[in-house]
Amino acid sequence: MAVSWRSWLANEGVKHLCLLIWVSLNVLLFWKTFLLYNQGPEYHYLHQMLGLGLCLSRASASVLNLNCSLILLPMCRTLLAYLRGSQKVPSRRTRRLLDKSRTFHITCGVTICIFSVPGLTGVCMVLVLFLMITASTYAIRVSNYDIFWYTHNLFFVFYMLLMLHVSGGLLKYQTNLDTHPPGCINLNGTHFQNTHLPEHLSDHFHESFPGGFSKPDELTQNTFVKICMEEPRFQANFPQTWLWISGPLCLYCAERLYRCIRSNKPVTIISVTSHPSDVMEIRMVKENFKARPGQYIILHCPSVSALENHPFTLTMCPTETKATFGVHLKIVGDWTERFRDLLLPPSSQDSEILPFIQSRNYPKLYIDGPFGSPFEESLNYEVSLCVAGGIGVTPFASILNTLLDDWKPYKLRRLYFIWVCRDIQSFHWFADLLCVLYNKFWQENRPDYVNIQLYLSQTDGIQKIIGEKYQALNSRLFIGRPRWKLLFDEIAKCNRGKTVGVFCCGPNSISKILHKLSNRNNSYGTRFEYNKESFS
Repeated sequence: MAVSWRSWLANEGVKHLCLLIWVSLNVLLFWKTFLLYNQGPEYHYLHQMLGLGLCLSRASASVLNLNCSLILLPMCRTLLAYLRGSQKVPSRRTRRLLDKSRTFHITCGVTICIFSVPGLTGVCMVLVLFLMITASTYAIRVSNYDIFWYTHNLFFVFYMLLMLHVSGGLLKYQTNLDTHPPGCINLNGTHFQNTHLPEHLSDHFHESFPGGFSKPDELTQNTFVKICMEEPRFQANFPQTWLWISGPLCLYCAERLYRCIRSNKPVTIISVTSHPSDVMEIRMVKENFKARPGQYIILHCPSVSALENHPFTLTMCPTETKATFGVHLKIVGDWTERFRDLLLPPSSQDSEILPFIQSRNYPKLYIDGPFGSPFEESLNYEVSLCVAGGIGVTPFASILNTLLDDWKPYKLRRLYFIWVCRDIQSFHWFADLLCVLYNKFWQENRPDYVNIQLYLSQTDGIQKIIGEKYQALNSRLFIGRPRWKLLFDEIAKCNRGKTVGVFCCGPNSISKILHKLSNRNNSYGTRFEYNKESFS
């Protein structure tokens, strides 16, 4: 499978360029600090005492300072959402780079762990880092999200220890280099109390330095001796860590404070709907809440957990005519189970076919956001390919709802929508939306605007979506998995010379295939730009 250099540059070029710049900064900073402590005259005596360990530890500390400042920036979600707005960053390639913020955060975290240095506070920092990184692994996040959430908030402890680590002032540099050059001989020292005039230094040098040269003539001929009249004076280094992390840390704290103020008012829950296959839909309203299709919010319910919260993609965004917005939740894990028990009575959890709508007194629910995601770009391509796996359909639901309201203001003119599910009941989550959207474009004489393909990956026989009104979807329902290569070839053939945005939200197996095919060469001049969902 040949790789197209144009597609590779579009998908990977900027990412690898930024990675190269980041690596170069780390290497340059490490090497510059290493040379400073190895050859710098102000650290001559310190280097004589501590040797190579001093150079390595201080060079590692400089890399640590850089990454401790950078690691906070990807977590400024409000800032990223602001920058992602089309008017703030006009370049789509630059906006797509923001989608790698989570990967960059992880990369900086691993680098910090590698370059952490020992010592009392250093050992505590390494212990905190070990807990944070271990709890961040995929296995722990899936099995027990609480552990990940609580250990990751130890970053406050880490930064406190980092401040203490550099405040001891143990390392000192020489301040009087003019009056005491490194390595000079001090005539006022104890060894030179009986030394006569400098011209007689060679006659008495052997007496003054019993362990010196056995041949004074060799010393005077081959060695230039510096003489100074003052003892070296030393001063503690100014802690530079403050200079590195104060800006990003203040920015992050200000952003968290802004988010706390913005999310302090609870939403009003309009309805809660129980869908088949353990999916729950929540519709709500909040004053002055605005969001773009493809964005996500963070839900916080104090009745479920005082500190824990989770991100969910908006499946319905507020518009100028309606203020309602909503999310769909897959019931997996302790938090969603407890949340469901608060919102729905036990009897409604057995609903398998038809949705069950519940209206009652709900607990307080707070939201934080909205925050940006790569799916905001799907409306900015002329042609987009949206691939969803199971509950991964949620970011595309808000896009479909937006197109249902009005598709003309957007650049998008053709949408390929692929949805892969394991059971037939999962299609009921958005079957009504797909049917209404399909009929809308047929009535407007634009049947080619949206191409819907539904795939049932696991089945014992031929199945159909139950309901007479779903006949349009039954004709687009396929048994088995998509043949991705043929699908890409067909899209490239129908859109010659165009740029197609590829968006995926689903299992990693599908994501890897789409990523590989997006970089593949084709004979039609079509370029595929790959995007993948990744919560920051």
